[in-house]
Parts: sequence; structure tokens; C-alpha cells
Amino acid sequence: MRAVAQRVNRASVSVNNEIIGSIDKGLIILLGVSDDDTEKDVLYLADKITHLRIFADDDEKMNLSLQNIKGEMLIVSQFTLYGDCRKGRRPSYSKAANPEKAKLLYQSFIDAVQNNGIRVATGEFQAMMEVNIINDGPVTILLDSNKLF
Repeated sequence: MRAVAQRVNRASVSVNNEIIGSIDKGLIILLGVSDDDTEKDVLYLADKITHLRIFADDDEKMNLSLQNIKGEMLIVSQFTLYGDCRKGRRPSYSKAANPEKAKLLYQSFIDAVQNNGIRVATGEFQAMMEVNIINDGPVTILLDSNKLF
């Protein structure tokens, strides 16, 4: 499972020009699910991201987590995180999970984050979405449940 975590002041996601999810200060998570992922990957990333210390404390050091600041999370599914561009010019998505499995683990990730006490907004699975992000920093972190990076 892969995630791009961006620290934001505000973010929203729209489908057909209608906002379906929005947050204030917190994180936007672009989440990709691979064909090898399990519930173990879900729990690892949900815990890691919820407790990731990337928010400034009183001394302006990145020492606080999303939980510490009582921030929010916008979670958007993005299978293209498993696009492999090493060969040719068109990405291969052969490592991305099939839609049924991906949707199940995407929802499980949402549930796990909510169980950590975080207010969550979401995109719409498999929809064409427009994501608006007001970055804070910017701070962008790449995470992989297999610890590849």
C-alpha cells in the first residue's frame, strides 16, 4: 500500500463540479492499493500516518502529529501510485489491486483512521475527481507499507 501525504491548510475533492469532501488543517492522503496488500498493510499505514510528526510545535520544529493538532484527513484513492514507468512511455498498472479488493482496503483504511480519532473526508472511489489543495509548507511525504521508500 502506498500513500502520498501532504500537509494542508485546506483541501477538497469534487465530482461533477460538486464538493463531496473537504477538510481544514490536516493531511490529504492519496492512497494506492497493490494486489499484494492485506489488512496488515492498512493498519500499518493508518497508524504511521496518524502519528507522523510533521506539524510544527511552538518552536517551529516538526514534532507534532495529526492527533496532537486535532487535524483532519482527506483520503482519496489513487491507483496510479502503482504506475510502473520503468519500461516504455505508458505506465503499467499490473501491480495495482483489482477494483473490488482496492475498494475494500480503501474503506478499511478510512475506518482505521477514524478509529484513531481523526475526522475523515473522502473522495469517491473510481470517480474522476478534482482535488484542490492548499499546501502547508509544502510538506509532502511518500510512504509504502513494504518500506520500499
